[in-house]
Amino acid sequence: MQLNEKTIERLQYLEAVYRQGYRSDLIDQGVDKIIALEIASAQSDLSDLQERLRAFERRYQMKSEMFYRRFRSGELGDDPDFVEWSSFYEMWDSVRKRVEILRGRL
Repeated sequence: MQLNEKTIERLQYLEAVYRQGYRSDLIDQGVDKIIALEIASAQSDLSDLQERLRAFERRYQMKSEMFYRRFRSGELGDDPDFVEWSSFYEMWDSVRKRVEILRGRL
């Protein structure tokens, strides 16, 4: 069994006992701490990615959201800078969604 499958399985064990009414301050605090650490890590990643996106935005005088729509529609071609910009934008969007999930907003 892969590591991430084992982690999911163990989280499901905790969910099952909690759904049966079990409560533990230790588990509650541990889960809260893990989520806080994951959010902090993701926020750091977001900051790095935002700086990279801003550099492209300055160079090409275009917001990343607009660039990405135009790039995906085929308007801008496949310049290596655009491929890289697109990758950074997709990474940024993925991390942003992760933060929203961790904050319980999705």
